[in-house]
Amino acid sequence: MPGLVLVFSVDSPRCDVLPLKDGELELGRGEVGGVPLDDLKMSRRHARVRWRQGQWEVEDLDSRNGTSLDGAPLTGARAGSELRIVRTGSSVFVIQADVEPFRAGISRTGGTILGPTLARAWDAIDRAARSGTVLHITGESGTGKEHAARAFHALGPRRGGPFVAVNCAAIPDGLAERLLFGARKGAYSGSAADAEGYVQAAQGGVLFLDEVAELDLGVQAKLLRALEAREVLPLGASRPIPVDFAMVSATHKDLRAQVAAGKLREDLFFRIAQPAVRIPRLYERPEEIPWIVDATLRSAGAAVERGAESASAPPVAHASLIEACLLRAWPGNVRELMAEIRAAAQEAQLAKSHVVQARHLSPSAGHAFAPARSSAPEQPAAGTTATDRGSLPPASAQHGERAARRAASLPADEVIEEALRREEGNVARTARALGVHRTQLRRWLGRRSASDEPAEDDDAEG
Repeated sequence: MPGLVLVFSVDSPRCDVLPLKDGELELGRGEVGGVPLDDLKMSRRHARVRWRQGQWEVEDLDSRNGTSLDGAPLTGARAGSELRIVRTGSSVFVIQADVEPFRAGISRTGGTILGPTLARAWDAIDRAARSGTVLHITGESGTGKEHAARAFHALGPRRGGPFVAVNCAAIPDGLAERLLFGARKGAYSGSAADAEGYVQAAQGGVLFLDEVAELDLGVQAKLLRALEAREVLPLGASRPIPVDFAMVSATHKDLRAQVAAGKLREDLFFRIAQPAVRIPRLYERPEEIPWIVDATLRSAGAAVERGAESASAPPVAHASLIEACLLRAWPGNVRELMAEIRAAAQEAQLAKSHVVQARHLSPSAGHAFAPARSSAPEQPAAGTTATDRGSLPPASAQHGERAARRAASLPADEVIEEALRREEGNVARTARALGVHRTQLRRWLGRRSASDEPAEDDDAEG
């Protein structure tokens, strides 16, 4: 059923479902659809949301403090098929085509915030942990792949054993074999004692190999041997050592493409590629954003309190900050969001405020990287001003996130092609992931299609 999800109200994250019964819902202070809305900045009749024939319509009902739709002040009514974020007073709502999955609410497990979207991935991890010894995790950088690997460890029968995390991309050239499988004394210059490898260190537990395709092919062959024969041969050893471990591998790249490029052994692919779990991008789980912001601000406040000589009010999020965060693509996902919120909290502190507003957030935060087009400073859009209620950065204050994306340059062709593969050719989702407007992406697709067509024979008829 279409409706709204209340994700933030009066300084606190929420996850309350407001279905549009009969295709219409009126928002106001008091109680809406059985959900209490004790927001003193909302009018009793504040805004109306309608769903008609695939189109959303949001209307401000002459409210005292106004309504914001996708980051822009709303006058009267506005309709569209891709409207996303509504802010009324100190409350923020996400428009959803189907609100039923959100009735499950938000949960926490092992320090991870789980909304309904991420919870489905955790269910798959739970099944894999209970029934097998391998799991492959895919997902963009910053989505929380290591948290997922730790969940595999915590949910499975090896939870009592060690969890050993290895970033394969960070291993210096030539050291991967020794670090993974260990070495005997005298196996190389300077080795004065036996050295245990990561595989042996994970005995009885779980080994997590992030960016597994970064290992060279020879090391991949030994890893396959360890998985299939359950034994490793340390450098300088003449006899293998039995090992017992489960393994989680992860990558932000397409494993099949890595095999095709000769960077991943085909036999290792068949051993580790299934079962696989994809960790969705933060943009796909907006219901978690207010909770992550709140947790990050609480952590930042605790750190400030420990280092401060006198007590100060802990930082809290303003509704404009939550709105701004929901409107951005966050290519760096949870990692980027947390870093930018910590920086915004510091900006607010420097301004002698414990309320972190959208204006404290860096204008570049959450946007896709693009080549610099000009050294001239960006000017605010005509007629836009900051308000006491907290405004979005100039580019999005006038037109919301779409205007900021239209202004961004398209990334390199190979980046676009990879994003299209990841999103199974869906133009709208690919555009969101890249932080560009879908019209720009369609133009690029049109140009690529034209360039792929065979040249016509000058003598051909017609």
